[in-house]
Amino acid sequence: MTDPIRWGVLGASDFARRTMAPAIHASAGHVLAALATRSAEKAAPFAALAPGLRVHDGYDAMLADPEIDAVYVPLPHTMHVEWGVKALEAGKHVLVEKPVGMTEAEIAPLIAARDATGLQAAEAYMIVHHPQWQFVRELIDGGALGTLRHVEGVFTYDNASDPANIRNAAATGGGALPDIGVYTYGCTRWATRSEPEAITHADIEWQAGCDVVARVSARFPGFTAHWINSMRLLPEQFMLFHGDAGLIRLTAPFNAAKFGEAVVEWRGRDFVTHRRSWPGVNQYVLQVEAFGAAIRGEAAFPWTLRDAAGTQRVIDMAYAAAGGRPAV
Repeated sequence: MTDPIRWGVLGASDFARRTMAPAIHASAGHVLAALATRSAEKAAPFAALAPGLRVHDGYDAMLADPEIDAVYVPLPHTMHVEWGVKALEAGKHVLVEKPVGMTEAEIAPLIAARDATGLQAAEAYMIVHHPQWQFVRELIDGGALGTLRHVEGVFTYDNASDPANIRNAAATGGGALPDIGVYTYGCTRWATRSEPEAITHADIEWQAGCDVVARVSARFPGFTAHWINSMRLLPEQFMLFHGDAGLIRLTAPFNAAKFGEAVVEWRGRDFVTHRRSWPGVNQYVLQVEAFGAAIRGEAAFPWTLRDAAGTQRVIDMAYAAAGGRPAV
């Protein structure tokens, strides 16, 4: 039997507590072994989930733990590259929360460290592990759309009542595009296997140096795209791929099973709507297990740091088209 992959979590973030730590714990062949936090209160729910959990009082202490094979990094956005590099240099595989960096150029040191160490390093971009997205890619590759002409994407929520949230703080990499633009932009790139030629329109509203509403249009080879991302609108999410001979719609493309059931609907010129759903799928567990397969050399991880850098390039282009980020 293959030894389990022993995970450490670098910081007791709310998302790690609610989502990723349980996913690691539930994944076959993986063990939630350690946590780095100075807060006994924050450590308690992690310890309750994984009896025997070791709690380190600092990030460096976690990385020095010889009984940790892989590290999950859910720190504020501006700290991802720094601690991802340190984890690799400490001999740990590393799964870094999205976005990896705040600009495309910032991601280069992590790619270099990955290449130098020969260890696995990737962005925790969970949606590509969900079978609904793999199915959409198969539909597009198989010609279900005919010629793709337009992509429409929406991902919004409202955290205006939570000003202390790090997503509302420019100093820690806040903003709608770093947090959720990675999904509308990245899934368009991944599903279509295409890169944008230009941003044709960027209308961005700012608050305290953070983009809180972003309406962005892009031109790809042969098709256009329009995306709306916001931290100030009623929660909504969908993706629509519209061709001359068919269309595909996802009704819970990003937070499947939380926002709603994972459903893909598609139809062609016969106007017959087909529907497929995936109840009960945990894309975070699938992500951890895929990362484990990559560590063991059993399969390539489907979302590379180069993929993450490509999405960040689109975000950089959107900011530039809107006149750049305001000075903080």
